[in-house]
Amino acid sequence: MGLEIKNLNKSYDGINLFRDFNLSFPEETITCILGPSGCGKTTLLNIIGKITVPDSCEFQGFDNKLFSYIFQEARLLPWKSVQGNIEFVMRSDLSASERHEQASRFIKIVNLEGFAGYYPSRLSGGMRQRVSIARAFACHSDIILMDEPLKGLDLALKQNMIRWFSEIWKADRRTVIFVTHDVDEALLFGKEIVVLSKLPAQIVAHEKIEIPAENRQLEDPFFKKLKQKLVKALDA
Repeated sequence: MGLEIKNLNKSYDGINLFRDFNLSFPEETITCILGPSGCGKTTLLNIIGKITVPDSCEFQGFDNKLFSYIFQEARLLPWKSVQGNIEFVMRSDLSASERHEQASRFIKIVNLEGFAGYYPSRLSGGMRQRVSIARAFACHSDIILMDEPLKGLDLALKQNMIRWFSEIWKADRRTVIFVTHDVDEALLFGKEIVVLSKLPAQIVAHEKIEIPAENRQLEDPFFKKLKQKLVKALDA
């Protein structure tokens, strides 16, 4: 069963962000929502995560779903170490040894072995985001929501971040909804790519990519052609 949003309506100060908007998300898949700045991507993510209340909407498949988040800023607890930040979101019924073992496994996957005892202030921005990735998967959630977590990173670091994320995701297959305005990020990361228009937001393109994230190359003719198509949809 998939997840569906039907007849979403949301406005702020008389401006319609969404009007009779419909979108479905396949479960156990990474769906990327691509759109220009100001088109309502973050608002949509917050509506899905029940942070923002829509004016009206019918949700299907979201009942009793638990969410974890990866934001543009890592938002780590500054008074806890890398290990402590990850263990903090784990289920309370796990023993101390189980929490430590699971957190250590996530730390290893995102290539932060040797930094478990470090506090966020001692980590680079990219390292903090790796911790936030590990923490999102350590949290007992059904859906991971990502709000432009790669913004401001150079292409090489973005590709590494996606590789680390993919390593965890392949073992977990959680439903992921990821928003960005960057076409390259969408091409590197999304299995399903949905392109939103300017306000009021509507879907202007919907593409699927079957190539695993770790095998994607932006210079490949397939991705060059798809990028042109997505850019054209964004400019429509």
